Amino acid sequence: MTLKNTLSKYLLAGIVIFALATGKSYAGGFPVRPGRISLSPSATYFFANKAWDADSHKGAFANNGKFSSWSYSLYSEVGLNRRFTLSVLAPYVMNTFSTDLGTSRSSGFQDLEVGIRYYLANINYKYYFSLQGTAIVPMYTNTALGYNQKGAELKLAFAGSGHLFGKNSFFILENGVREYFGYESVFQDRYNATYGLTLDKKFREQISLSVGGFYATSINKDFNVNPSASKNFAFNQVSLSYGHAFAKSLSLFLTGGTFVTGRNTGAGTSFSASLNYRIDTK
Repeated sequence: MTLKNTLSKYLLAGIVIFALATGKSYAGGFPVRPGRISLSPSATYFFANKAWDADSHKGAFANNGKFSSWSYSLYSEVGLNRRFTLSVLAPYVMNTFSTDLGTSRSSGFQDLEVGIRYYLANINYKYYFSLQGTAIVPMYTNTALGYNQKGAELKLAFAGSGHLFGKNSFFILENGVREYFGYESVFQDRYNATYGLTLDKKFREQISLSVGGFYATSINKDFNVNPSASKNFAFNQVSLSYGHAFAKSLSLFLTGGTFVTGRNTGAGTSFSASLNYRIDTK
């Protein structure tokens, strides 16, 4: 195998890890009021130099491999009416994978995601159930930036609020199943649970803890020298987030996360910062 092909394979593997690690749940399961536009630009740094093999044993990448990436994305959600919202996610990545054999880089837009969320029901306007359908369209032809396959996702969410230790609290439970269509199609189950607390009476400070993960399967069951390149993998991650509201319409969120278990995937750590700006048109 040539040096170029070897590095390209490692880089694609790293991009797959990064795309999975930085998957976010932006609006959660809470309603967006009709006429409200939510804009969330974000930046994320991800790093990995170890991986779990097919038996969940963790070790370093071959040839002292190190993968790092910066991702920039813009998420927007619009409240159409009391039942429906429309969302759009557009990500751009800059990736570097280096080994003793050399260095490979790749950058560009990834998959455009356009979703429609429907609020199924609520309990006393305190607990909410929602269902979202999302279309996934690649914005690239270079397969070094992802699967380069169209896909679709169906996600169910349950969210609610309450009190803990005299503090306002909230929770979000989500599970989404995603299918990428085409040659060696990939099926994914993405799940996440978040619990957060508001730290002050003016609702300006909050912290939250999230536990989530992925399970993916494909007809391609080959074991690669870089196990994270496999289309059959699983991992779980934990992340901690802090949020500060500068005003009712502008908030900043800082998040750090790390993989805690895995199979056929990289063991990475991520840090991200995102803004949330809300515009009410009605």
